[in-house]
Amino acid sequence: MKQQFKKSRLLNIAIVLLVFFNGMQLYGIIFSSSTHNIPVAKNINDTTHIPLQINVLNGCGVNGIGTTMTKYSRKLGYDVVEIGNYKTFDVEQSIIIDRSGKMNEAQELALLLGINKKNVIQQFSNDQMVSASIVIGKDYKSLKPWK
Repeated sequence: MKQQFKKSRLLNIAIVLLVFFNGMQLYGIIFSSSTHNIPVAKNINDTTHIPLQINVLNGCGVNGIGTTMTKYSRKLGYDVVEIGNYKTFDVEQSIIIDRSGKMNEAQELALLLGINKKNVIQQFSNDQMVSASIVIGKDYKSLKPWK
């Protein structure tokens, strides 16, 4: 009789523990999937979170200038896909070339770099795979990456 009582007591303890652990799991499942932990999907038509793809072109001939501008632009969140030389090295004032019709974004880029808004131009090209080009001129020391 004592042995049966011990077995019954052990079974009761095991049942209580199982109920307790199952209750804890259920509690965790219910409260871990609350709405504040679920990321909200962005509107598929909202392209404001996509950074401009740009290239950086050296228009003044100073060695390493494109690398400095690229690092600064990437810190701002822009996707620099190419660094190279402009067709000439006699560019006096730095310019932004809007190549995709996103003039507002090109003007914002100019503002962030310290380039005058009047130096943002549009020049569409099917050959270009970028939204905008930064052409660094001889005025580069007045731009924000060098301040």
